[in-house]
Amino acid sequence: MTNHPGALARDLLTETAIRQITARIIEAPTTRNHKLSNTSVTHQGYIFVTVTLENGVIGYGEGSTLGGPRWAEESVEAMKANIDAYLAPALIGRPACLLEDATLRMDRAAKRNYTAKSAIDMALLDALGKTLDVPAHVLLGGAVRTAIDAIWALASGDAAQEVDEAQAMLDRGWFKRFKIKLGFADPATDLARLAALQKALPSSTTIVADVNQGWSEAECIRYLPVLQDLGVSLIEQPIAAGQTGASARIAARSAIPIMMDESVSTLAEASREVRAATGTVLSLKLCKHGSLHNLKRVAGIAAAEGVQMYGGCLLESSIGAAGHLHVFATLPKLEWGTEQFGPKILVEDLVQDSLRYEGYQVHLPEGPGLGVTPDPEIIEKYARKD
Repeated sequence: MTNHPGALARDLLTETAIRQITARIIEAPTTRNHKLSNTSVTHQGYIFVTVTLENGVIGYGEGSTLGGPRWAEESVEAMKANIDAYLAPALIGRPACLLEDATLRMDRAAKRNYTAKSAIDMALLDALGKTLDVPAHVLLGGAVRTAIDAIWALASGDAAQEVDEAQAMLDRGWFKRFKIKLGFADPATDLARLAALQKALPSSTTIVADVNQGWSEAECIRYLPVLQDLGVSLIEQPIAAGQTGASARIAARSAIPIMMDESVSTLAEASREVRAATGTVLSLKLCKHGSLHNLKRVAGIAAAEGVQMYGGCLLESSIGAAGHLHVFATLPKLEWGTEQFGPKILVEDLVQDSLRYEGYQVHLPEGPGLGVTPDPEIIEKYARKD
């Protein structure tokens, strides 16, 4: 490149032109069963996106789903089809450095499809960071933290197994804060699991209860006081998304903070739910918001009304987790830390060097772009062949 600013800009537009976008379906086995209120996962599904620029730089991104289109409307099959047929053609030949333009073009090419879009956006950011030799977070405003308190999810449904699992996480120095999945059994069974866990763990342990939209308003009225007695610090999305009035009533009567998750994907949803006071904490996920910049916008809307931030996850490998960490690291506040534990639940992570978990925190990867490198042998091993 030349040193003239105008020439530099022209060179960057030319060198970062998108030559190719590919998408592969990955099915990676997990170390144990992971249950939600509406599904159960033993293999985690990903869409693995590769973006190749004209300068030869390759960027990687990842989108995650749980058990098909059950957690949200996207499946890995739908993601691949829409990337191949609509999203990739809208971007080929365009400069990867124009990230906002890429988001607008993807929005015109396909409605919603936020996970597929976020996977491409992540790959573009990775490629641009590698081109400029800077970490991805620099392109998002710069990190204000390089390590984040980490949360581990307990979701096997077996109380004894979960106690042993939690203790192992404590002993390894990986996690000392835990989220327990509820809603896939009757409330009495779920609460008995939670009581066993609360009894076995140190009294200072932070416990988050995630009902995954599994209860009705009536069940919340009955059982939220029990969660308070069991020392739960935070309750995630207890009733179905879209029930704004009921959610607001639950939040108003709960002595425990309520966290919005599935109810907030778009900027409009963030504005609606925050104004309705359906929660005082917001779970942020790239699969909901469509891009790293959109995640920051959603966070900004919520933060303006005093809502606290929680870094959510959908069992991403170190690829997707790194993307989340780079944007989480730039948020002015992240009061509840992050549950980016996905790399530790996989039998084999998808990268050459997994994220570092130490001192009960997950650490921001270093190096240009996302700072992680996919392992081609593992990717090929778990890639769907049909």
